[in-house]
Amino acid sequence: MATSSTLPLPLVKDRDDANRNGVLGLIPGIALLAVVGYAGKFIEQSITRYGKAHHQVLPNIEYVLWAILIGVVIANTVGLPRIFRAGVATYEFWLKAGIILLGARFILGDILHLSGISFVLIIIELALALTFMTYLGRGFKLAPKLVSLLAVGSSVCGVSAIIATQGAIEADEEDSSVAIAAILALGAISLVFFPLVGHALHMSDHAYGLWTGLAVDNTAEATAAGALYSDAAGKFAVLAKTCRNATIGFVVLGYAFYWASKGQAAEITNKGAFLWKKFPKFVLGFLFISLLATLGTLDPKVHASLIPFGFTRPQIAALGNLSRWAFLLTFAGVGLRTNLKDLLKQGVKPFVVGAVGEIAIAAITLVLVLGADHYYKL
Repeated sequence: MATSSTLPLPLVKDRDDANRNGVLGLIPGIALLAVVGYAGKFIEQSITRYGKAHHQVLPNIEYVLWAILIGVVIANTVGLPRIFRAGVATYEFWLKAGIILLGARFILGDILHLSGISFVLIIIELALALTFMTYLGRGFKLAPKLVSLLAVGSSVCGVSAIIATQGAIEADEEDSSVAIAAILALGAISLVFFPLVGHALHMSDHAYGLWTGLAVDNTAEATAAGALYSDAAGKFAVLAKTCRNATIGFVVLGYAFYWASKGQAAEITNKGAFLWKKFPKFVLGFLFISLLATLGTLDPKVHASLIPFGFTRPQIAALGNLSRWAFLLTFAGVGLRTNLKDLLKQGVKPFVVGAVGEIAIAAITLVLVLGADHYYKL
């Protein structure tokens, strides 16, 4: 994790609040996440019940979008009082916990199947995003390190990659805040347009989830965009996005070396320690839970001796169901952390660069995924 000197100011304040107040200081914010998330679920279920009772076909708007919208309205009208901020900031923890628990709904064969197809697409997406965003940013004459942050954010995993890269290349806090604002704004827009495109093209859950995981930057927004399409698409979006996230250490290391060679960042003395520090540990948790689920599909006489820690098959299935509750808190946090005024203060150029780059990357990865779906039947 980055130090306080490398974190954007709002994140520093929230972390300091959490340190000062301890676990008790997190309770109000976590409670608010639960209320907002459940309100989104309640609205979705209420609309469904009303449609069935009155024999009407109403739009099926998932709780994901309702939770985010409720959070955005609260954050940008009454605002978020200080007492809630530290707890609301835990939404990233719930996101990672949800992804780990989601591993219970995958067997390793499914992961290997998706990874075999997606590995090449991930490499293409990384190379395309890094190259295109770099030249586009230079063309708009953005600050060089801001260009690097936008390129990493759009190619790997959004805000997490930007924060990790900022510390590694010693970028200014202002550049980091601008890059984060651009990525968050574009991620919010993807929640509207990606499901529309998917339905218009009648994409399968597998294909849509893979495309979302490749093209949407922030893990929370990628998860939400997938879930808005279908539960199955949400699973594949998380899996594809997790594969992208796993490359963060290598990409950040490359940029650290580049800026160190120009005398504008500290030298990397221990490559292995650097990679381990930047590697997203929740990926390992996801694979471990998936291993438990895989063992649980074996013959009962076999898997009883193989599943560690005394887990049973029903218990492993329950872990997968818990992921939905974790995501409920996550999506509420995405909305509550979205400050529209702050986004508008960052200037036009970074958003133009980000928007043009994201549209190009989304279009190209869409063509690649549709091609893979046609030839390999995802």
